[in-house]
Amino acid sequence: MIFLKWVIRPYLYIKYFFQKFTKTGSFGKDQAVYIKTPYENMGNIIKDGLFKHHVKQFHGSSCSVATIASVVNTLLDKEGSLNGLAATQQDLLEKVKAAHWKERMSDTGYKGRRGLPLQTLYQVVQSSLEVYQIPCQSVEMVQATGDPVRSKTIKQILRHRLEQFEKKGNCLIISHFDQGSFIPELHIPHISPVGGFDPVSGKVTLLDVDPSQIHPYQISFDTFYKGLSYNYNFMFRKFGYAEGGYIFIALA
Repeated sequence: MIFLKWVIRPYLYIKYFFQKFTKTGSFGKDQAVYIKTPYENMGNIIKDGLFKHHVKQFHGSSCSVATIASVVNTLLDKEGSLNGLAATQQDLLEKVKAAHWKERMSDTGYKGRRGLPLQTLYQVVQSSLEVYQIPCQSVEMVQATGDPVRSKTIKQILRHRLEQFEKKGNCLIISHFDQGSFIPELHIPHISPVGGFDPVSGKVTLLDVDPSQIHPYQISFDTFYKGLSYNYNFMFRKFGYAEGGYIFIALA
């Protein structure tokens, strides 16, 4: 906690105000565009469900809970087993025991650690689907990288999966990204579901679970990948965070 207060936070604020002053990063040309018009169902049961069951996180480290709640309820709705009663975020924390999820959401965290790094998020997503008996073909964790050679294939597969989500509605993508790469916020790890993709413009829609983000927003595919592959360096590595990535759920 001392490291967080006296080392990480000052560094984050310095970078935030530098980018604001220089109009770079999320303050630059490639800014997020907020979608303020009400969402209308498109006939894509997964996409429609994510907008319908979207919720906001209940504190600063609980983005994983809000995200997985929206995903679980969307899939339960699809299976016809929701019965009009959505699973709450507290329900999830009580039922899903993987990775000491509930403890990580407490004020003190689990062994001083709050939030979920990518690998831990993967474990919790798998366990959540098992607990709620939601059938799926596969659950895959993809670690993003900024390396230009290795990232080429990762980007190609990701774009294909975004198109698959948008056109076929047979999969979901949970993104683990640097929030400050998308919007004028601190450069901190964050989790939210993808809510759409425009194959023509390459714009990705994020259903950000941060309560300060009232509307969904769109970002370019390149910015999306930049946020997924953001390197936190020394700041968060001691807490298990390196680059981000995404969880891909292929439905049965």
